[in-house]
Amino acid sequence: MKVHIIGGGNLGVAIAKGIAKFSKTNQVTVTRRNTSSILHLEQLGITVSTDNTHGIQQADVVILTIKPYQVDAVLAEILPVISNKVIASGVSGLSIENLQSKIGNSNYAIRIMPNIAAQFGASATCISFNEKHSDQAQNVVSLFQDLGTAPIIDEKLMDAATVLAASGTAFALRYIRASMQAGIEIGFDWQTSLAISAQTVKGAAEMLMEEKVHPEQLIDRVTTPQGCTIAGLSEMETHGFSSSLVRGIKAALKKIKG
Repeated sequence: MKVHIIGGGNLGVAIAKGIAKFSKTNQVTVTRRNTSSILHLEQLGITVSTDNTHGIQQADVVILTIKPYQVDAVLAEILPVISNKVIASGVSGLSIENLQSKIGNSNYAIRIMPNIAAQFGASATCISFNEKHSDQAQNVVSLFQDLGTAPIIDEKLMDAATVLAASGTAFALRYIRASMQAGIEIGFDWQTSLAISAQTVKGAAEMLMEEKVHPEQLIDRVTTPQGCTIAGLSEMETHGFSSSLVRGIKAALKKIKG
């Protein structure tokens, strides 16, 4: 496929890199008004342009990774030169219905919520679409399956997906940072502490993905009676480890919904 990404910020660049690395049969174009910071993408075979319409007529999928206030201006620029295009929007708060009304019946609105781990083939990209556009959406689903996981969800959960999958990246990194700091306190230099903390989280996630079991089942494997693990877990829960994370996720969702 030919993939046209409008918006060369962190998310757009992450998707482009992921496609170039993990979905090599696809061709990618990324547009941005000022391309100086993304010219390095050309080394991966990615086309970079300041023109949002550059080669867009040949694109199979147009991906919007822009700010909500930019949507109308970008669509006014590209709609006169395209038709019968799948337009996958990663714009926060832009509903499928609203996007479809803007792009007209000759194009197909799909809603996506990737995260920046797409560049490592590790994004959790939630996807929503109207059932009547399911055939057109399959190309988008397949594309993002190459970049991690791509669960299809009800659109009403898209704001929640934004928090859990996109904001969740920051929440997970904050845990790793805290673990690293604790490692320094118990004797490691920061580089070693970070390496151990990050690899441990990666290993835990890979076990869950591979075995598809509840986290508590894996926790039980490393929690022995009267051992150090249960002592640490109990101390964390006493200070609200789980509840503070749940409250943080709910607070982020409340912010999105206004």
